[in-house]
Amino acid sequence: MATKSTPAPEVSETLSLTDLSPAKGSNKAKLRVGRGRASGAGKTSNRGHNGEGQRSGRSRKRGFEGGQMPGYRRMPKINGFTVINPRHWLELNVGDLEQILLPEEDELSYELLLTGGLMKQNHDGVRLLGKGELKRKITVEAHYVTPSARAKIEAAGGTIKLIAALAEA
Repeated sequence: MATKSTPAPEVSETLSLTDLSPAKGSNKAKLRVGRGRASGAGKTSNRGHNGEGQRSGRSRKRGFEGGQMPGYRRMPKINGFTVINPRHWLELNVGDLEQILLPEEDELSYELLLTGGLMKQNHDGVRLLGKGELKRKITVEAHYVTPSARAKIEAAGGTIKLIAALAEA
């Protein structure tokens, strides 16, 4: 069946403001509430019966659940949080330094820990803690040293070299 071609309608050369109109379905009439039962939004004006939501000027906080403990405060109590990028430190106590180093060694370096097998690949650095006693003078390299560990090492005549923190992964 052959279709007949119809000529295109003529378009006026000039366009005026009276020719403009919004697209079909883009404008919706505002719901007029409280205008009788037949309107579907009468009597309670779509606000329900009694309570905070029915009162004028109500403003409910984000996450408010009517006085019940809100979800964002319940979650940590239920299953806690998991640290997304945990840092794994090699924690050494001052008392352990005597056992790690040989009697002739007087320096505990980051490289020594790596080559000696104490430092694993998944460790982010060395933290020196203050438990135990130190009887000899040594030099220690670490990423973090507690104040008590610093005091014990310096009291024994040793020194501490802080290593810059490792880059965030």
